[in-house]
Amino acid sequence: MSKTYSDLFAEIRSSVKLISLEALKERVESSVSKPFTLVDVREKDEVRAGYIPGAVHIPRGFLEMQAEQKLPDKAAEIIVYCAGGTRSAFAAKTLAELGYDNVTSANPGFVRWKDLKYPVEMPAELSPAQLDRYSRHILLPEVGERGQEKLLKGRVLLLGAGGLGAPAALYLAAAGVGTLGLVDADTVDASNLQRQIIHATSRLGQNKVDSAEFAIHDLNPDVKVIKYQERLNSSNVDRIFGAGWDVIVDGCDNFPTRYLVNDASLFHKIPVSHGSIFRFDGQVTTFMPFQGPCYRCLYPEPPPAHLAPSCAEAGVLGILPGVVGVIQATEAIKLILGRGDPLVGRLLTYDSLRMGFRTLKLRRDKNCPACGDNPTIKEYIDYEGFCSR
Repeated sequence: MSKTYSDLFAEIRSSVKLISLEALKERVESSVSKPFTLVDVREKDEVRAGYIPGAVHIPRGFLEMQAEQKLPDKAAEIIVYCAGGTRSAFAAKTLAELGYDNVTSANPGFVRWKDLKYPVEMPAELSPAQLDRYSRHILLPEVGERGQEKLLKGRVLLLGAGGLGAPAALYLAAAGVGTLGLVDADTVDASNLQRQIIHATSRLGQNKVDSAEFAIHDLNPDVKVIKYQERLNSSNVDRIFGAGWDVIVDGCDNFPTRYLVNDASLFHKIPVSHGSIFRFDGQVTTFMPFQGPCYRCLYPEPPPAHLAPSCAEAGVLGILPGVVGVIQATEAIKLILGRGDPLVGRLLTYDSLRMGFRTLKLRRDKNCPACGDNPTIKEYIDYEGFCSR
């Protein structure tokens, strides 16, 4: 005898585990609860009215297609909910058939949850144009709409709009980082164009911050650009660093400024994604104030000038800063999102000729004069004098 919908639903409901909304609320709010993944299988327009905090959104119609991507651990506990408890029961049955071992359906669903005035989180307020522009980010469970909202509210200061700052700025702008600060006193020169891809032949002679602003706005009008047409020094660093930045991308090309940036970032407690390049080699690390080593831990003293010539003196492979700058931008995005494992206490080196990457462990120096247990550097020093000794 054929089954009716009611027969099928009764059969499925009897075969899946159920959890009450009261019990689910306790699990959501408990700090000692066993880890679990909460899955919202409602449609996108329903989620716009709010969702249970921490839920991963997989519309019921896409469950079979997206489950393995968004729910990679088939042994993990999963709790599914919908508006009233019907779709979630069918979803729980489907997940079990796909090999998920521990799936529970919430009964009833979100409508009753909201009526009970249980905690509700509202989705990020992204415009239709932003939902389209950042759709590939939003598909990533590690980013999603909430993560994209964080990026749009993010503030990154780029020191230099040159070799490293150019690719970093373009990719941060493309990713939707809402505010980018640019510090650079130079103008665009023809010799820059071999590697500084944010500039163009049509903008030769322009201030680099103006040229970079044009390229950023042409790429993504969502991004606000704050320009500092000046060289970073002890007299302006507090004003510039004190503007509320989440991350600093350090593309400096001289040692006095690097030591200044290190000390100022410690005073202001701002993480720094540091990059440097030389001929065919590059390196990247992230300095997290007082949580890992600082630049002075890595380089207590600057090297002699003849051992560290500039790019203008030694040359540089044009594509090298693209690789290093994009890694720096990746670190900045991870820090804003609070995702992944940043390069804190690790130095990533890149040899472009041999196409090899190595990771070296770095340790914080307890005797470091800037970030050690008893720091002696408590104000800005004569960095030019320090680096010329």
